[in-house]
Amino acid sequence: MDLKRLFSRSMTDGPEVIGPVGLPSPRSVRRKMTLITLAGTLAIVAAVAGAYYFAMKPVPLRIAVGPQASDDVKVVQALVQAFSRDHRSVRLRPQITDGATASAQALADGKVDLAVIRGDLPVPKNARAVATLRKNVAVLWVPAPARTARGKKAAPKITKIPDLAGKRIGVIGKTQANVNLLNIILRQYGVDPVKVTVVQFSTTDIGEAVKDQKVDAFLAAGPVNSKITGDAIQSSSRDGSTPTFLAIDSADAIAQNYPVYESSEIPAGTFGGAPARPDDDVKTISFAHHIVARQGLSEVTVSALTRQLFAIRQQIINDFPLAAKIETPDTDKDAVIPAHPGAAAYVDGEEKTFLDRYSDYIWWSLMGLSAMGSAGAWFASYFRRDERNVNVSQRDRLLDMIAIARKCDSLEELDSMQTEADGILRDTLTCYEHGAIQEGTLTAFNIALEQFHNAVADRKALIGMTPPEPARQMPRPLAV
Repeated sequence: MDLKRLFSRSMTDGPEVIGPVGLPSPRSVRRKMTLITLAGTLAIVAAVAGAYYFAMKPVPLRIAVGPQASDDVKVVQALVQAFSRDHRSVRLRPQITDGATASAQALADGKVDLAVIRGDLPVPKNARAVATLRKNVAVLWVPAPARTARGKKAAPKITKIPDLAGKRIGVIGKTQANVNLLNIILRQYGVDPVKVTVVQFSTTDIGEAVKDQKVDAFLAAGPVNSKITGDAIQSSSRDGSTPTFLAIDSADAIAQNYPVYESSEIPAGTFGGAPARPDDDVKTISFAHHIVARQGLSEVTVSALTRQLFAIRQQIINDFPLAAKIETPDTDKDAVIPAHPGAAAYVDGEEKTFLDRYSDYIWWSLMGLSAMGSAGAWFASYFRRDERNVNVSQRDRLLDMIAIARKCDSLEELDSMQTEADGILRDTLTCYEHGAIQEGTLTAFNIALEQFHNAVADRKALIGMTPPEPARQMPRPLAV
């Protein structure tokens, strides 16, 4: 039987016998459950939305690169525009420096997250390779000799590297790194660097240098197809004569002694011209420019950057051919610059999925929510203990009233107990709505309430069947 019906029954005096009492579904309970469910749903949606926002929010990374107007700066700027245009998760913020040395120092000082550094310069201890930006080759050449008074081409005075002793060598680029590279080559061939005169200048000075016979040979370091090197070689050509390229035949030995260098070749015809410059393959040494990241930079962020880098590279090659030179880093344990774990994960195909990265957090979060729920339930039960104790006392009072009702001879007293039972019913329903009592307790109360109503109804029926006692007549006074 529905408790509401039972409540209505308790307001009447009829002896109707009612069946088993069912469980209520009060409107207030449904309202509270709806509000709680809605609040919980909104909280979950807010948490998911917040997590998604922070997970998808672009991560800005500062990258040091220089000098201004160099090929490295142009490549980085192209990447910046591509990342921004495609709304990638990692964005680059260039910080222009005076060169590779200054960029490396900025990374070492923690002022930037990434840097473009030169592989044959001191590498910061906290640097980890993300990508090889480009490979550079050392090009040594002797300008084409001027023709003699009879119009014949003079024989070159320098045909091999040992002939550079006592000569003036022009080094293209103002960086000391190129001078250091020249000194390593000279020492390999037994030439004391002190015995040569080094002149550093930019490509715009080459024409005047050749015209005024300022230098006997040139050294340039850059990509194989570098426009700077190509223009320098073009400027040092005379009357259709090609310069003489000096092969570094000891490139393997240099690479053995200096691991930052590798043995390489300049293919015939690399610098164009007719006849081809050079007319045959020339052996030389090479080194790399690297994009490096701070060791402490997030592995997830570096993986995303590396993935973006090689995805974008294919898109910008047509507009910016230098991007084709970008290569994956060396992930071997004995690499000169150790690969960043995030970049190595991308290269080796071991990138962690979302679940791999956050499964521990998800598991601990679920455990924490479960623990919080259990703690909340315990506290809620603890704070409702007084309400339960009162309900137990009311139930005992109801049981006592059953015994009293069976012996009661006053309808007024039965009605009074009926009113008290109505109050107990209201309090019990309130306890159930608040969660202070469970379904089992409510079922026991229903049985007790039903027995009370039956006892009241039976007792009222019995009182109604008993005839009232006749009134006693006063004795008549005796006549005198």
